[in-house]
This record gives sequence, structure tokens and C-alpha cells, in this order.
Amino acid sequence: MAESQGVLTQDLRRIDGRPYGFYKDLQGQTYTLGPYGLRFDHIQGDPFASPSRVRVDIPASRASLPDWSCAGATARRASADFVHRAFLRTLSASRGKLGSGKSGLLEIMPVGQQALERTAVLVRPNGALRVRLSVGLPAAGRRILGREAAQLLTRRLPEVLDRVFDGGEPKTLQRHVHCIEDQVALRKQLSDNGLVAFLAEGSILPRRSGADDRPLDAAIPLDVPQALAYELHAPHAGVLRGLGLRAGVTLIAGGGYHGKSTLLSALANGVYDHIPGDGRDRCVSVASAVSIRAEDGRSVRGVDLRPFINALPLGRRTDWFDTADASGSTSQAAAIVEALEAGATALLIDEDTAATNFMIRDARMRRLVPSEKEPITPYLDRVRQLWEEKHISSVLVVGGAGDYLDVADTVIQMDAYRPQDVTQRAREVAHQLPQKTSGAQAPGLWPESRPRRPDPRSLDPRRGRKQERVRSVKTRAIEFGSEEIDVSLLYQLVDAAQCRMIGDVLLQCARGLCDGEKTLPELLNRVDAEIDKAGLDAVTDRDFGDRARARRFEIAAALNRLRSLRLVGGG
Repeated sequence: MAESQGVLTQDLRRIDGRPYGFYKDLQGQTYTLGPYGLRFDHIQGDPFASPSRVRVDIPASRASLPDWSCAGATARRASADFVHRAFLRTLSASRGKLGSGKSGLLEIMPVGQQALERTAVLVRPNGALRVRLSVGLPAAGRRILGREAAQLLTRRLPEVLDRVFDGGEPKTLQRHVHCIEDQVALRKQLSDNGLVAFLAEGSILPRRSGADDRPLDAAIPLDVPQALAYELHAPHAGVLRGLGLRAGVTLIAGGGYHGKSTLLSALANGVYDHIPGDGRDRCVSVASAVSIRAEDGRSVRGVDLRPFINALPLGRRTDWFDTADASGSTSQAAAIVEALEAGATALLIDEDTAATNFMIRDARMRRLVPSEKEPITPYLDRVRQLWEEKHISSVLVVGGAGDYLDVADTVIQMDAYRPQDVTQRAREVAHQLPQKTSGAQAPGLWPESRPRRPDPRSLDPRRGRKQERVRSVKTRAIEFGSEEIDVSLLYQLVDAAQCRMIGDVLLQCARGLCDGEKTLPELLNRVDAEIDKAGLDAVTDRDFGDRARARRFEIAAALNRLRSLRLVGGG
């Protein structure tokens, strides 16, 4: 029931000086603040706990968003991202301290360079908005400061809202929306042009540091040679010329510190849309591109490793490989098979983060250790088969594995951050220096794997006798019940809010989404379908404003790293 702004002030003054728990009277209550609707979704337990959560509903007449900014799902996501960033700027300029602990805190979830679908700001088709904020309700010690709370909620909050929606910047909003719509359009054109990625000429790929994802100052803009150039059409920017990476097997070569890994990083990030000025805001990759790396010590459950690993010592099975402590080679093999199971169509691999014995066996080692004594089929021997039979592209950064020259469709050399097409030269080198023993070749057909069905009994979000406990630790880990899932090496997780969303999906799996009948791809399809139909609220706790959409590949990767996971059938 809507109440007036004056009633909120009265309610807060009524509990002034009382124990902090009396703030709970506000939970679930809705008030009007001029044109805005304020609802208290969650009240913190004490001033030192996580802040309270509120939602603010803004009618279309007050938000005054242009019709074109709400016309489609992409435009609404871009507009929500724009409004979100406007809140961040406004709130950073209006910080205040009103008591102990988190008293006086008023904030919205921080964001990075990517324009993700988030729960903090929702733009509806009719132009109305919902904004979710965190509020530190004021206290002195653990006594309520009701008057200060009234000042925070009935004065400061409306002032912030007014500044955001009175400071309209239609041209800046238009630039923001058009930039993201262009990236979506470019990504849709990739497969029709036989590409796995497109990076517009003039893009800035280097980042400031590993801890700062903004573009590097004074970086060399991307220069594209004619041999690698493609032209795609963006609906707002028009015809763009850029570096096109063809589907198939692509090698990125070059000396150290010349930009190989920087290019691969841009490709990995190209699955997301970026904000204007990021430098990668016209760089797109197919949405199903997945970064692959070795990961010593990870858990692997029921994965068919036969494409890469056979005949392990002591009779260990590889058609249903199960371990709590994978090696570098088995973890990388599992990551590839799991990515393909989830629907990946392009694999991104940097030899610096790969298991050497998984990637290649040179002529001398093949001579010393015959194939029948080596359980590992190196990626080199399967990479052509992946492309020719399964239409899975590979983009590999190589600095010392020259045998890959024999299997590459395209070879790009990075020279002082400038790409050069050296495909013909690479073929000449391969011809001049042929391998002295049998080269790369698949040892047989790609084996058909059994469907994997997660066992719901292995998904327990409880922590001892306590209630369900699921939370994220930045992008490093997801706590699920008594277990911590290490996701620190999932390079394409770019925001802690994505980890929180993955935690919510795992919770949904434990609550019935996982029934022992659905295969892992069927679970992922169900999650994607629910989000596409009803938004992130379909799979997350609805009053949280700190969630962002994660891809199906990272959801699957987190589930696959859950050490308690068991599969129906058990092998």
C-alpha cells in the first residue's frame, strides 16, 4: 500500500532511539517520494551488516526516456547501463556519514567496462524504470537515528534521483545505445562472413593493467593490413573496416611483448558489449567463443576424455574420467570437452597457460616415446578434425610450437602490436623444414560421449545445520554450502555480479531445476530460456540489485568444478 513521504518521516521518527531491530518494521513497506515509489525489500540486521536493499520505481513520465531507447531488448539493456552509470557518478559525488557502521551509505552496484544485463536497473518497454539500491540505515551504536534516516531517505535519495533524471543527456544516451546496438549487429554478421571475430581498425586493445580494465593511455591503435581486412556494416556507425579472424584454425605468432596475448584477450572479451570509449567497443567475437587453459588440481566428474587421453596406467577409465585432482593435461582436455558439451564453437588457447604435453609432442619425443606408450593425443593431432568434422574453430597463441604451422588455415604475426598476415610465409617455412616423423593426424574418429546428468542429491547449498549459504568472493570463488568453487581461472568471468548470478542458478538447481533427468545442456537451455523470457529475476532472488548475466559456459564451468558434484549413472 502506497504511503506518503510524510508518513515515512513519521514512521522513522517514531522508532528514533529504539534498538536497531525496529527498522524491521519497514521491510516490505512501500512509500511515495514525490513521483517515485520506494519499497524496502530487505532490512539489515545491524548497522555493521550488509546494507539494506531498496527498490525505486520511476514512472515513464519522470524518466523521460526517448521511445527509441526502449524499443528493443538491446536498447533497453544499453539504456539501463547508461542510467546505472549516471547513478554511480551522482552517488559518488554525494557521499555522507550518518552514524556507526554503514550508516548513511547509499550506493548502487559498481560496474566495469562491459554493458551486461544486470538487476540494478531495469528499463521497461513503456519507458518506466526500476532501480535497486543499497542503503545503510543510520544508527548510533545500535540505536536507531530516525531523524537522520528521514533525511537520508526523504531528502538525499530524492535529490539523487532528481539529479539523475533532470540531468538528461539525450545525445550521450544515444551514443551509448547506438554503440551497443552496433556491437550486437556486428556479432550477428560474423558467421555469415565466415568469421569468428572482427576488430575494427583503430581499436585500442591494451589495458592499463591487470587490475584496471580501462584502455591504456598512448596505446598503438589497431592497424589492419589489407590481407586480413574485412568490411562489416554497423547500423549506426556505417561500414567499418577491421581485422577479421576467419573460422578454422588460426595461429597468433610473434615475439614476446609484441601483443599476442593482448589480441587473444580482446577476442575473449569480444563476447561482451563494451561501453563507448573502451577501445574495444567495435571488437566482437562469436558469442560461443570459450577460453581454455590448464588448471592443475581441479575436480573433473564423469567427462569423456577419449578424444585426447586413452589407456591410462593402472586401468583408469577415460571414457568416464573422474578425479578430485586433475593434472594440467587432463584438466585442459576436460575443459575442452565440457566447453563443447555446453555449445562452444570457437576455442581460444594461449600456450603460456596451456599444458605443454597436451598441446604438442615434437618429432624427437614421438621417436623416443612411441604413440602406443603415450596416453595423450596432443591437441595438435585433433585441431584439424575439430574444424573439418565438428566445425569448431581454434585460435591459438603460439611462440615456440612450430609444428602448428602444418595445421593452420591462417597465421597472424604480431609485430609491435601490429598484425601481419604471414600465412604464406608460414607454409613456406613448414615446407622447408618438414617434420621428420609422421606429423599431426587424428588417431581415429571423435568418440561419442554419454550424456551427463547431474545428480540433484549432490547439490547441497546448506552449511551444516545452517540455512542455505551461497555467495561469491569477487571473481575468485563461489561459496556453495560448505564448499568453495574456485572460478579464479575462468578468464571470461569479468564481474563479481556474474558469480552471484551463477550462485543463484546453482541454488535453483538444488531446489528442483536439476531433477536427475535433464542433461547438463538441457539445464543450460532451460536457464537461458527463462532469462530470455522473464529477465534475470527468473533465476535470481528478486530483491537483489547486484546480479549480472553470466554466459552458459561459465555457469557450466562452475558446476563442473563443484567437488561434490555427482552424475546419474556414475559411470
